Amino acid sequence: MIPPRSAMVLAAGIGVRMKPLTDTLPKPLVAVGGRALIDHVLDRLDAAGVERIVVNVHHFADLMERHLAARFGAAATRSDPEGGRAKLIISDERGALLETGGGVVRALPLLGEAPFFLVNSDTIWIEGVKPNLRRLAQAFDAATMDALLLLASTATSVGYCGRGDYSMAPDGRLHRRGERDVAPFVYAGAAIFAPTLFAGAPRGAFSLTRLFNRAEEAGRLYGLRLEGVWMHVGTPAAIGEAEAALLAHAA
Repeated sequence: MIPPRSAMVLAAGIGVRMKPLTDTLPKPLVAVGGRALIDHVLDRLDAAGVERIVVNVHHFADLMERHLAARFGAAATRSDPEGGRAKLIISDERGALLETGGGVVRALPLLGEAPFFLVNSDTIWIEGVKPNLRRLAQAFDAATMDALLLLASTATSVGYCGRGDYSMAPDGRLHRRGERDVAPFVYAGAAIFAPTLFAGAPRGAFSLTRLFNRAEEAGRLYGLRLEGVWMHVGTPAAIGEAEAALLAHAA
């Protein structure tokens, strides 16, 4: 497929597990390796050739907007669904936090009618031989997929100690972990979505997991294993582990 030219970065969350750092700033501005988490994400999107980036804001929204304006200059603009064709557009959720699903639904008019990248603002990884967003674009097939999720190995990810999210069939279809099970893959916070994923989606706050489950039932939820190393930066203690991994890779 033609690589997506639009992307959404989810940056509105409270970051409860990152307290006390998030008592004074939004989690996407927490520094890892001397740079804000969201800048690591934006670098990946720039390298993938994305032309339009939508970022939603809620927690310390003013700080987020100032940071983005410093990076994008005049190209960073606030917009309603009928506004602008800027490089970066702010989707303002100051009035109410809409969670992951509701935030994307609100921003859909800004993203266009083609498949788009979705990246969590706090996801960070070390690339393998080929950039993972490029690999996602090459693997995505809108005829068979509503969503293609980038998945990291639970065994080799830095800072992750959970029980995983999904198992993956040989053809790439995903099956969510049962409540008492252990799964080999964790969702790495990056994906390509087709607009069909959101057909009939509710308004207001809800989790993307609801739509993932529906796509799984329809056989249209797929995964791609991340090449490289994914770092789960969920707590202040995990920052040091991620920075050690980055230094080891740079050595």
